[in-house]
Amino acid sequence: MPRRKRGTFQSWSSLLSMRRIMLSFLCLLMHLLQDETTSLLVLDNHDLQESIKPQKVEFHSLNFNTTLHWQPGWAREARDVLYFVQYKVYGQSTWQNKDECWGISSRVCDLTHETSDIQEPYYSRVRAALAGVYSNWSLSLRFTPWRETMIGPPMVTVVHSNKSITVKLQAPRSPYKRKRGSKIPMTNYYDLLYQVFIINNFLDEQHRVLVYEGKEKVIKIQDLRPGVSYCIMAKMYMPMLDHSSAYSSRQCTVLH
Repeated sequence: MPRRKRGTFQSWSSLLSMRRIMLSFLCLLMHLLQDETTSLLVLDNHDLQESIKPQKVEFHSLNFNTTLHWQPGWAREARDVLYFVQYKVYGQSTWQNKDECWGISSRVCDLTHETSDIQEPYYSRVRAALAGVYSNWSLSLRFTPWRETMIGPPMVTVVHSNKSITVKLQAPRSPYKRKRGSKIPMTNYYDLLYQVFIINNFLDEQHRVLVYEGKEKVIKIQDLRPGVSYCIMAKMYMPMLDHSSAYSSRQCTVLH
């Protein structure tokens, strides 16, 4: 049999080595490309998570009617974002889902019922989702209803006679009910005083005069001038926390 030249074997051996090197290089390149693609996807998801994360998660409360509010993330044009709300009492380890605010498009959630123990401190948190990507949770500040709810103004009714005005006052009501069904007034939760102010038609609202402070629900303002228009405004005052409500709307009348 004819003998093969040694150079032929060396050529084949070199070719096989080159092919192995090329295959190894291609495998390494594919692996690197796959890792880069995965990294890009993770980066894109991370950017999306950050762009939809809710901002400024805050409790708002008036007469214990308590809602949670938040702002959208910086991707404000994303209209299909859904929000998920949880809450807990300070010190608890487990967060509770708020079912009515689970997967909602609104940026307000009513937590009045969930914060009904008004002396307890609460937290809430919100996360957002878009296209199957979830943001991290955004946490509220601690909220204690008894300390932080705003007191609303009283209802005011004015009845006039010759030289006097009778003012009837009614404290704002909480959302919580007695057994018979009537709403409990805010005076049951706080030591509140009524403050009553009068404005006559010669003075603007900046010159209202305090004519009564106390707990009486019916007061009489006497020695007023006939033919003059008088306006009554009132507010609630809480001495313990030095808080005042907003003023009631003006109730005006002309004495005859």
